[in-house]
Amino acid sequence: MLLVGFVTLPIFALIFKTFSGPGDSWSHLFSTVLGTYALNSILLVLGTSFFSILFGVSSAWAVSRYHFPGKKKFEWLLIVPLTIPSYITAYAYAGLFDYGGSFSNLGNFLGLPKLDILNLPGLIFILSISLYPYVYVASRAVFIYQSGRLIEASNMLGANGMKTLFRVVLPMARPAIFGGLLLVIMEVLNDYGAAKYYGVTTLTTGIFRAWFALEEPNTAVFLSVILLLLVFVFVLLERWQRGSRSFQMMTKSNIRLPAIHPTKTKKGLLFLITSIPVLFGFVFPVFQLLKWLSVTWKKTASNDYLIIAFQSVGIALFAALLTVFVALIVIYFPKWNRLSVLKGSTRLATLGYAIPGAVLAIGVMIPTLQMDRWLIQLHQNSNGTAKILLLNGTIIALVYAYIIRFLAVGFKPLQASQLKLGASLFESSWLLGKNTLQTFFKIEGPLLKTGTFSALLLVFVDIMKELPLTLILKPYDVNTLAVKAYEYASDELIMESALPSLTIIVAGLLPVLFLNKLLLHDSGS
Repeated sequence: MLLVGFVTLPIFALIFKTFSGPGDSWSHLFSTVLGTYALNSILLVLGTSFFSILFGVSSAWAVSRYHFPGKKKFEWLLIVPLTIPSYITAYAYAGLFDYGGSFSNLGNFLGLPKLDILNLPGLIFILSISLYPYVYVASRAVFIYQSGRLIEASNMLGANGMKTLFRVVLPMARPAIFGGLLLVIMEVLNDYGAAKYYGVTTLTTGIFRAWFALEEPNTAVFLSVILLLLVFVFVLLERWQRGSRSFQMMTKSNIRLPAIHPTKTKKGLLFLITSIPVLFGFVFPVFQLLKWLSVTWKKTASNDYLIIAFQSVGIALFAALLTVFVALIVIYFPKWNRLSVLKGSTRLATLGYAIPGAVLAIGVMIPTLQMDRWLIQLHQNSNGTAKILLLNGTIIALVYAYIIRFLAVGFKPLQASQLKLGASLFESSWLLGKNTLQTFFKIEGPLLKTGTFSALLLVFVDIMKELPLTLILKPYDVNTLAVKAYEYASDELIMESALPSLTIIVAGLLPVLFLNKLLLHDSGS
């Protein structure tokens, strides 16, 4: 329970802080821009959700059900847009559509009018092509495991392929699709870098404006609570639709329906369906970044870049190790103690991923500032001298926030690996006289290597990409690759952002390839 309190403290701190009242500008914000903040955030969620389902489900069904040229490659290429943070994709497309950009030049050659992408529709496009892999991965997993008998029965009853897809396959896959969509929604509400650069005001950009420009922490807290309530509304909607009906098959079938060999025309259409998300989500942004890098690498590849890269990797690795350690505690303490209250606490401990980074950062600052005030007062009373802040503005507060934010990311693969072990190993070891720690280190721990490694990689990459939380909590003398790319773009040095951006992308490719390998291994492909 102490660990749960440690993790949920920022949420309760935010709620209690609202009782102290908003800042002086709250009434003005409420009457002028708050409606715009909320409306833009909701429109972003709705637009991105629609296109993420369109790209994710269609491509997942194509690679799961049909044979066509490049299918094996597309199985993992469709995941790689996740390696590019949405704000970096936004920077790249701003360059592609800018005067002299590749898309702008192509439009001029074809006689097309210049397309302005720095607006709300453009941001929806950017977020959709960046985040659809969440829906793709969830949908593909269901399509792979779906019973061949079910589709055979539908075909025998006279339903064609499209009718089977919309009347049988998609309803059965709906919980998984909406589970992936919930992750998309969380990322949309967490976005700051892309929305700020494209000039779209959202609740997240409003939080930053209140905190830094207006210098009103209480107003930022009020906006944070509104955003937090919006997040929980979407979480409850996902839970409601998932629990309203039963979509589980009573028996598991080992019969796999043979993949369809379509006509040449359909093969071309399937190739187009799967190539469009990859081209727009990965190939074009990376092409633009490489183009910028060829011009700016001599300026940006300096000792300062190496220092920032080492700092970024070091902080991410350290925080990832601690996060995985905490995730193991969350999994095994309820198992070892067998108390019902501990079993229910795991859900609370993994709520952090549903909280946008800017909201969590402010939630962390409230109790840590209070703790610093208490420590300063304690030192003043003991020796009469004031001390500097020990928590805020240090790596301690930043890593603490990372653990809360990404605990669920490390928890899920570890829990999946632990559940596969079953209870027999632990019980056999106990009968042989071994205690819980001996059983874990000698038996269960070695068998959890794959889950532990995958959890570590996923958390590491998410921390490398995180921007809003890092911007608020990072120490002044410490920088990360994500923040450096954002600083370049904010200072109108967008070409210089190529090197840190590409470094983040390369760091993210490894877990994506590892994830695809695990999925193929589990599916028997």
